[in-house]
Amino acid sequence: MELTWLVIFIIFIIVEILTSNFVTIWFGIGAMGAFFSTYFTSDVMLQFIVFTIVTILSLLLTRPFVKKITRGRDHVKTNLDSVIGRSGIVDAKITPHSLGRVTVLGKDWSAKSEETIEPGSQVEILAIEGVKLIVRKKEGK
Repeated sequence: MELTWLVIFIIFIIVEILTSNFVTIWFGIGAMGAFFSTYFTSDVMLQFIVFTIVTILSLLLTRPFVKKITRGRDHVKTNLDSVIGRSGIVDAKITPHSLGRVTVLGKDWSAKSEETIEPGSQVEILAIEGVKLIVRKKEGK
């Protein structure tokens, strides 16, 4: 049975390496615990209990640490997130009651605002609502 637990451990580690989401690593640790338990008992049920307990304990003891580390990674903005906070140029007049057009990072967007903004004005992108940018006129422009 020790070979079975070793194969299970290797499978979980390979899956972890391929996904890198810190999901199967705890099961791999549990499988290694069950592997070591084969030196003390040949009872498969007891080995499975060791697997379960070691998996749960490793999850409970390391998950907060892993979450803290992975939370610190730089968040890569998607193309939607990347326009928020950027500047754009109004191509078609925007009024509080009608959509206009804004070019941001070379892309054309529908845009709305609580104020009237004339074409050629520079705007700041505040948010995205559906497929429309929420903008305001940049100060001093």
